Amino acid sequence: MRTALYPGTFDPITMGHVDIIRRGAALVDRLVIGVAINRDKGPMFTLEERVAMVESECAALAKEAGCEIIVHPFENLLIDCANDVGAKIIIRGLRAVADFEYEYQMVGMNRAMDDSIDTVFLMAEAKHQAVASKLVKEIARLGGDISKFVTPEVQTALLAKFA
Repeated sequence: MRTALYPGTFDPITMGHVDIIRRGAALVDRLVIGVAINRDKGPMFTLEERVAMVESECAALAKEAGCEIIVHPFENLLIDCANDVGAKIIIRGLRAVADFEYEYQMVGMNRAMDDSIDTVFLMAEAKHQAVASKLVKEIARLGGDISKFVTPEVQTALLAKFA
């Protein structure tokens, strides 16, 4: 069974994340969505809210891809999380060249800690390459239309945060 880990803070989950999850699920038998507990980033949504949003978005994707998708909160090192869930593949989404430099460094560090785990990069679809959770939150905060960037359920949750 090929197991992959797709980590992120998912604050909130965007259409770009959904795109990577859909495509990643087609490559493996089991995809674990690692929802990071990253206190340094100061997430808008609680861990429970982020996990619930990701679970909701992934329910249909799992059926569509014929892949088991599990949502797993984590606060330890990414490489340790991968080992905890039995993943031999880490999936990372790339939007732009700027993402690559950071991801390249992370891959090197992860390989130094455990060279049995590979990282696979998936480029976001062109229509999602500019989508970032931080920008979506800013647009929502300022009253802009975020319907192109998140699902209706996530849009409702975001707008409720700013109400």
